[in-house]
Amino acid sequence: MIEIGEDGRTWLLSGPTSSYALRLTDLDELLHLHWGPRITLADAESLAVLPGPPYRPFESRLDGREEYPVEGGPRFVRPALSVRTQERRGTEWRFEAYEADGDELRLRFADDGLGITLHYRMRGDVVERWVTLANEGPSLELLRADSATWTLPERDGWRLSQLHGRWAAESRLARSPLTYGEKVIGSRRGHTGHQHLPWVALDNGASEESGEVYGCALGWSGSWRICVAQLPDARVQISGGAGYDDSGLLRLEPGESFTAPVFAGLWSDGGFGAASRTWHAYQRAFVIPDADQDRPVLFNSWEATHFDISEERQRELARRAAEMGVELFVVDDGWFGARTSDRAGLGDWTPNPDRFPQGLKPLADDVHALGMQFGIWVEPEMVNPDSELYRAHPDWVQFQPGRTRTEFRNQLVLNLARPDVQEYLWEQLDSLLSSAPIDYVKWDFNRCFTDAGWPGEPYPQKLWVEHVEALYGLLDRLRAEHPGVAFESCSGGGGRIDLGVMARTDQVWTSDNTDPLDRLAIQHGFSQIHPARIMAAWVTDSPNAQLNGRSSSLRFRFVSAMAGVLGVGGDLADWSEPELVEAREWVDLYKEIRPVVQRGDLYRLRPPEGGLSAVQYVHGDETVVLALLQAQRHGEPVAPLRLRGLDPSAAYECHETGEVHRGAVLLHHGLRTGLRGDFDATVIRLRRM
Repeated sequence: MIEIGEDGRTWLLSGPTSSYALRLTDLDELLHLHWGPRITLADAESLAVLPGPPYRPFESRLDGREEYPVEGGPRFVRPALSVRTQERRGTEWRFEAYEADGDELRLRFADDGLGITLHYRMRGDVVERWVTLANEGPSLELLRADSATWTLPERDGWRLSQLHGRWAAESRLARSPLTYGEKVIGSRRGHTGHQHLPWVALDNGASEESGEVYGCALGWSGSWRICVAQLPDARVQISGGAGYDDSGLLRLEPGESFTAPVFAGLWSDGGFGAASRTWHAYQRAFVIPDADQDRPVLFNSWEATHFDISEERQRELARRAAEMGVELFVVDDGWFGARTSDRAGLGDWTPNPDRFPQGLKPLADDVHALGMQFGIWVEPEMVNPDSELYRAHPDWVQFQPGRTRTEFRNQLVLNLARPDVQEYLWEQLDSLLSSAPIDYVKWDFNRCFTDAGWPGEPYPQKLWVEHVEALYGLLDRLRAEHPGVAFESCSGGGGRIDLGVMARTDQVWTSDNTDPLDRLAIQHGFSQIHPARIMAAWVTDSPNAQLNGRSSSLRFRFVSAMAGVLGVGGDLADWSEPELVEAREWVDLYKEIRPVVQRGDLYRLRPPEGGLSAVQYVHGDETVVLALLQAQRHGEPVAPLRLRGLDPSAAYECHETGEVHRGAVLLHHGLRTGLRGDFDATVIRLRRM
């Protein structure tokens, strides 16, 4: 709901429990009024007439109060907008008009031919903000164009939450006191990055179940930056947008425009748990494609075959996967070009004639005949120097003239900002998806930008933005032309996870680390912002030869992976018959609880730091608990679990024991104790009677 003051200069956006208010002064200063519990328009107008801060030498009366601080004038805070022309830099805008169109509020400003539109949209209790810049004047350079600046109320003792990590250890939650100055996180790598997810949260004493939490998440899949600043007067502002530094985003010629990505924010007074559930509901309703459709159980051939692919071996794996109850069979890297190792073939997206002499269609048809969907792996933004594509077009990659072309994993990055590269990839991928009944594409991105040059281009740094926009355009075009194909975002694991790519993909690859114990912390951090519906998780072989050599039971591996979109990635040819039978039972169980896990409200009952980790999902009358015992101290019994989100007046029957529980349910979960050299796990189901 959008409400507007009588003078047309106060605006209030409200969701079910929260409100967001701003005010334009007579001097065309756009001030932030309120973000927090739901208020009325009269409340917002009362806030608008409160006196401003007292005058202090060497300080600005606008700093910490403006809705979208620009560079120039009486300001000293980090600007959200920095513009440079041949004559000057900075912005001195004037208000032109507002528009309230459905659920979107647009505030339009202008400065010497530059049109600046601030966009606001309330979706549930999530506020979406972004900015559009349209140039009708002389050529100008956008040094910085953040999507939004968020202003928090005055509180003591702010604490900052963030998700940090590296390859195979992504999404680890860290919380620390916020101190004066700026805390900057982001990526200068050309993609979202393994090092930080573009999300922050601030609280001043919240717990999992109570207290105020403010959260912000950026929807951009390239380089990005979020800055959390505690100003000298203790006010806190959060700015964020595309690009890591202020060296330049784009040059806008007359008639050109730039639309910044969405920077979304929410307020919750129900602690971190309620904040997460609000984020999850928002993404399922407004971000993730077809989120009401449950994702299938998949098998991926990578860990079974690596590059040693043959059509016959894929058929054998498919047969075993079908017997296990798998619903989607995926052929990973190695099916195309001269791809017998990571040294060749990237860029040549046609089936290897020795391995697939009749193309992918015969295998895809066989997979469909087994009752499964068929999927493939691609990495379209990359090229090997040893490829037909690179030999034909060495100028299509990012490179700096006169400098060595850096290779990681024996590959270079295609300059997707080039229209000819975009058209080549469209033709290759469209032909591929038309050549066989392909239902799913795992889209990988296995190296960062390093030599991000564009010889001959007058403004080469624009590739940082235009590469991402071209990626979005290509995915959108493929989805429109092939609506039955699902896409997964992967970047060496969790290197490209954000609201921008999630709007165009059906699930994301959370991490290359498939160790079930390591995954508990990764999944705990991931759940702070993103829902189980999009979180892919695999059961792989034990010991975990890929990473740490740790052994774990099939039971523990399955229950850990059932917390998201279940997949299997082990070498099924080496699994014993009892293991295959047990795996079928786990897959059958997952299919029963899948609607609850993928569409339900998540409650984190026990964090993974202790001996017991437990998560709960509630969907309608159904409740599912996944409990995993990681360690015990001196054989002590495991404490019972108190469930959340249930009707205290209702009765619930436990599927596993037949017991009836009422009120705040306490479950003695029956995990085996006294185990040595192994872990235990269990699935508990309850239904409202």
